[in-house]
Amino acid sequence: MRSRFELADVVKGFGDQCIANNKLNPIQIKVLNKIVQCRTAVLGGHEDKCDCCDQSRYSYNSCGDRHCPKCQAAKQAFWIEDLTHSTLPIKHYHIVFTVPHCLNKICLLSQKWFYSQLFASAWSTLQTFGYTHFGVESGAICVLHTWGQNMSLHPHIHCIVPAAGYSLQGEWKNIGASGDFLYPVLQLSKMFRGKFMDSLKRRLRKYDLLTEFDSLVQHAWRKKWVVHCEPSLAKAENVVKYLGQYTHRVAITNQRILNITNNSVTFIAKDYRDKAIKKPVTLDGNEFLRRFCMHILPHRFVKIRRYGIYNPTIKRNLQLKFVADQKPDITKLQAEKSKEKETTKQRLLRLTGVDVDRCPFCKKGRMRPVKELPPIRGPNRFKAYPMTALR
Repeated sequence: MRSRFELADVVKGFGDQCIANNKLNPIQIKVLNKIVQCRTAVLGGHEDKCDCCDQSRYSYNSCGDRHCPKCQAAKQAFWIEDLTHSTLPIKHYHIVFTVPHCLNKICLLSQKWFYSQLFASAWSTLQTFGYTHFGVESGAICVLHTWGQNMSLHPHIHCIVPAAGYSLQGEWKNIGASGDFLYPVLQLSKMFRGKFMDSLKRRLRKYDLLTEFDSLVQHAWRKKWVVHCEPSLAKAENVVKYLGQYTHRVAITNQRILNITNNSVTFIAKDYRDKAIKKPVTLDGNEFLRRFCMHILPHRFVKIRRYGIYNPTIKRNLQLKFVADQKPDITKLQAEKSKEKETTKQRLLRLTGVDVDRCPFCKKGRMRPVKELPPIRGPNRFKAYPMTALR
């Protein structure tokens, strides 16, 4: 069902004010334009007619941007299924690497470098612990999240880590089977802090910013860094479905927006300080969009990364050894063959139960395209101010 209020309505109402007050960069402004234009006549579309009741419907094209809440439902369902099938049939652990909020100011200086270093430090820590504790090269599927429930900046990395790996001798080895946790959490936190802060100080020193941000760096060193590790899961499917809720959306969904007035936006957020109870939060419209724009990722930045035995190239070689002694599953092979013949619409129907061709009027007929609607060419709604520049 379509939400009464949408993010596009917020952008229409407060976009100009947000751009003027916050001097957004061209990438952020481009995303706001796409969100406003999504599924409107500006992008064109087609006219459908029911073959049963003869009713007509106009369907407009989606913008396809990864930050748009209306464009990612199908991609999300496909990603969850693909990742579930590609994970190894062994135990997995869910580990979350988080940095203190006091580093947010430094993060905004260069988000691309900050997030990339977050990935690098998290994987380097996991890789080191795999070598030192079990003598194996393990792997991880890592996903970047940058937001909290109230849309504040909260960068953290979710990792799905298999309880197995390859030893230095090239032998398959199961790990972490004797305990509830894969690695000691306190040691993980200290090593992650050391690796990330060392890189951060080198970066600040390179651009002569260490003196300016020295107080923040010292404060971050004194903070207790949090690495959250959950007990092992029998299947990776559960944590994949959990992560799938966040991989293909940014900051907020349309369903969470409760109301939009001339000055403010009200949305639902979980209060984790009060047993994760859902509560309404009201923000000034300009502040709401400012927070949303903080989570617009740099151009072509990859937010889902695979490491170790889950790296596509390495896994292609090593997984063959893992399944070499197993008999082929005829049922699975048949399912994969049928999956290859599926169209996008058929796959979407199987995974979500949504039949996009079913007539919304008579509920019996099929909608057939009868006319193509060309896009309306014209200037974008929002333009970059002269002083804006890519960070």
